[in-house]
Amino acid sequence: MNPPRGHHSLSRMRAVAWWLDNRFRIPGTNIRFGLDVLLGLLPGIGDSVSALSGVYFISQAHALGVPLPVKLRMAGNVLGDMIVGAVPLLGDIFDIGFKANMRNLALIEDHLARTGNPAGGMRTVNPVSASGRACASRAAG
Repeated sequence: MNPPRGHHSLSRMRAVAWWLDNRFRIPGTNIRFGLDVLLGLLPGIGDSVSALSGVYFISQAHALGVPLPVKLRMAGNVLGDMIVGAVPLLGDIFDIGFKANMRNLALIEDHLARTGNPAGGMRTVNPVSASGRACASRAAG
C-alpha cells in the first residue's frame, strides 16, 4: 500500500524542522538547538537566511490545504523569530527556546489531525508564484 499523498512532504518537513531547531544538544543538559541558531550567528545574513525556512513551511502548509488563519500565525512565528533574532546574543538565546520551525510544523500537524487527514491533500503549487495562488490542481482525497 502506498502512503497517502502529502506523507513525503510531511516527513521532509519534520526532518527540516529537526535539523533547524533540535539537531544539537548542549552536553550535560537537555537544551537542544539547531542550524537556525548557528545561522543566526552570522551578522546581517543569518536571520534572513533562516527566515527562508519559514517561507518553506508556509508554502508547504498552503500545498497541504492549511487555512489562511493558521498560515498567518505561522508567518507571525517567522516574523517574530526574525525580528528578535536580529538582536545580537539575545536573538540567539531566543532562537534556542522559541523554535519557530517546530512551532510551525506543530501548527500544520494540528490542523491535519483536526481535519482527520493526517497526510493532507496536496495541491500542486507553482513555486514561482509568490502568493501561492497559482494552484494548478487539487489532489483527489
